[in-house]
Amino acid sequence: MYKTSIRGPLVLGDKTFGQISSDIITPIDSKLPAWWKVAFLISLIAAAWGVWAMYITVRYGIGTWNVNNSVGWGWEIINFVWWIGIGHAGTAFSIFLLILRQRWRTSINRAAEAMTVFAVGCAAIYPAIHMGRVWLAFFIIPYPNTRGPLWVNFNSPLFWDFIAISAYLLISASFWYFGMVPDFATIRDRATSKIKKAVYGFFAFGWTGSSKQWLKYEALSFVLGGIAAVLVVSVHSIVSTDFASSVIPGWHATLFPPYFVVGAIFSGFAMVMTLMIIIRKLYKFHDYVTDSHLNAIAKILIFISLIMGTAYATEVFMAWYSGNPYEMFTFFHNRITGDYTFHFWAMVVCNAIIPQLFWFKKIRRNLTWAFIISLIINLGMWYERFNIIVTSLSKDYLPSSWTTYHPTWVEIGIYVGTLGIFTAGVLLFFKYIPMIAISEVKGVLKYGKENRNHSH
Repeated sequence: MYKTSIRGPLVLGDKTFGQISSDIITPIDSKLPAWWKVAFLISLIAAAWGVWAMYITVRYGIGTWNVNNSVGWGWEIINFVWWIGIGHAGTAFSIFLLILRQRWRTSINRAAEAMTVFAVGCAAIYPAIHMGRVWLAFFIIPYPNTRGPLWVNFNSPLFWDFIAISAYLLISASFWYFGMVPDFATIRDRATSKIKKAVYGFFAFGWTGSSKQWLKYEALSFVLGGIAAVLVVSVHSIVSTDFASSVIPGWHATLFPPYFVVGAIFSGFAMVMTLMIIIRKLYKFHDYVTDSHLNAIAKILIFISLIMGTAYATEVFMAWYSGNPYEMFTFFHNRITGDYTFHFWAMVVCNAIIPQLFWFKKIRRNLTWAFIISLIINLGMWYERFNIIVTSLSKDYLPSSWTTYHPTWVEIGIYVGTLGIFTAGVLLFFKYIPMIAISEVKGVLKYGKENRNHSH
């Protein structure tokens, strides 16, 4: 049980139910601030560059990238796995903490779920354009067809990537949307504009807040949460088998499924912290996103960082203990030392060392430091994906096929474009959807008051 007498109240300021609704809905009713317009314009420019790079790719082919016969997977797969990782924490954050009945999640889960939907949407772009011929993407869908006995390879993890990611995007979007229905009804009831009342009324699905509706709503939340909890683990496990099922040095490891899942949650939780600090600062939600919330996220990051450090050490140890010369070369002469030394040690420092600063309470409660460390973690997770993909492919079994890899402006443009799409989606979420779950925070407020009265 969450003890408010020990860990502090979840909502500060002795709010009433009406004040909670007003505070959270205020950004939706107010005019667009100047910073929002500037940020949205920048994100649109970045997205436009990305769309242009995607057009160049489709128009002229994969030859516009710098991938080659050796490094067949470059920035596209690196960024695909990176975005999938970021998309993991939103749903994992909401579902696991929901199932474990952690009430401090209520102020953070809405933004985390929104982040999941946008991140997985950005990730879904990469497999499609990586095909080269996007218009033939339907070939990977297993349905009875008139093309003869032509079926997908059910043994391939690439096929199950498509199935898992599609299911994960669908369940994440459903969980996010149905969680917003009571809040849409609140905005509908408070709206003075007929257009706004009609729009939010349509998305509220006729919600009246009756006891029957609340019982079905809570039951649906646990059902969707149970399904999504399985997908959180399975999606990145399947992504890891894209690598682990091969015989490439540095990839052929049974460690990959849990390693990828933990890494995904690590990067996602770091992005959640980044997003919540921004929301707290820009919208002055200090009473809802408290120091206790950020402190809890920081402690989770410490724990996962220790797991990541253990995974890195395990990989190196197994490469040495196996006595396999190819594994030893990949780890000791192409990562720890060699052409990709910087990338390897940047990964270790950013993911296994710097997050340990959160052991210090002053750093955990300093928003500036917490924000910087959360960004460093996501940078380190990008370097991790680069290490896994490029270092193993650039120097494999045959020295005659060794090569180097650097991205072209088209590959960089696609990545910048996905950053723009993600940022634009988050900004639209800031403006038109309650950033904090109003109905859930009200439930926590009542619980907090009862808990405090009982303790007194």
